[in-house]
Amino acid sequence: MWFKILSNYIKGYIKIEIEGYYIERFINTCMKNGIFLWGITRKKGSIVQAKIGASDFKDALSVAREHSCIIKIKAKRGVPFLIKRYKKRKIFFILLFVLIIMIFLLSRFIWNIDIEGSENVNGEEIINMAKDNGLKIGTFKSKLNTEEIINKIRMNRDDLAWIGIEVKGTNAIIRVVEAEEKPDIVDENSFSNIVASKDGVITSISAQNGTVMVEKGDEVKKGDVLIAGWMEGKYTGKYYVNSNGEVKAKIIYSQNEKIYKKETKKQKTGNINKKYAIKINNFKINFYKKLSKFEKYDTIVSNKKVELFSNFYLPIEFIKYTNYEEIEVTEEHTEEDAKRIGTADLEEKLDSMISGEVVDKQTEVTENDRYYDVKVTYTVIENIGTKEKINF
Repeated sequence: MWFKILSNYIKGYIKIEIEGYYIERFINTCMKNGIFLWGITRKKGSIVQAKIGASDFKDALSVAREHSCIIKIKAKRGVPFLIKRYKKRKIFFILLFVLIIMIFLLSRFIWNIDIEGSENVNGEEIINMAKDNGLKIGTFKSKLNTEEIINKIRMNRDDLAWIGIEVKGTNAIIRVVEAEEKPDIVDENSFSNIVASKDGVITSISAQNGTVMVEKGDEVKKGDVLIAGWMEGKYTGKYYVNSNGEVKAKIIYSQNEKIYKKETKKQKTGNINKKYAIKINNFKINFYKKLSKFEKYDTIVSNKKVELFSNFYLPIEFIKYTNYEEIEVTEEHTEEDAKRIGTADLEEKLDSMISGEVVDKQTEVTENDRYYDVKVTYTVIENIGTKEKINF
């Protein structure tokens, strides 16, 4: 049945309305004579709507006369009627043909490059490296050597564990897997010292293996040996071990920030001005004649590439410039303002740097001619011991 409907759409079909008292006889006679009707719906008791192939329409008229039925044409559908409707519109078909050819030709090139999996590495850097090695916008797909590009990128990037390039339509997708940064691991069977990872003052020492080289209250520098990887017995003499233990120290962290007594800042007024442009490959057309009417403004640019369907991009890009009007506002800061603003900013920075327990916080404000110098100091207790292999 579906094959017949499709065949009639290609050959053309007619939506008809049959009116009469013997409609059932009309339908039965049509079926008996091989006249295919479908989509039959009763509108009223004596009126039925149906669809019929254009080639069967004349035969159906003869059957209708036999059963005193009247047939009205409601609509004509299908390829022949569509061609007939547009046969005088030559320009339309010429443009349609040109468009199809253009889409076919454009499909042979790369018009968009995406990257997936880049969370910590800079995705733009990877895309630029790919461009430098041959994967560019407008590259002919048949001339693209993805294996060569992959190998060249991997040779120059230690932060990538894997990279692959997939071409879908006119879209090139670069997929990367970032390499995990592995800490230096000392083999448990190796001999090692525990050394200071930072400068500080020792507050506590707990050694499970090795010889303690410092005492509580000692000031140590980064790299100093805290627990040596050797021990000495009365009968065994000196022998080397894999040291083990925890050494905590008091570390001083400090940050400075200048807060000016008079500070000029930019403030948005809420007024917005939008301008548009279109970019066809490297040719750009601006749909505006002059710059923004605002004297001072901040511009946000957003780009939208034309995608006909999934992964099929065209070398056409719509660009929107959104200008936000700004005015300059002068703020005056007192010493109390400087302390409040500086402390909030500096504490946020210090909190992101430390990993231990904060035991003291100090804020110091020094006044100068044009600004206040705010200094925040943290005293932190943290484990500074790290293992270092003994090389003989």
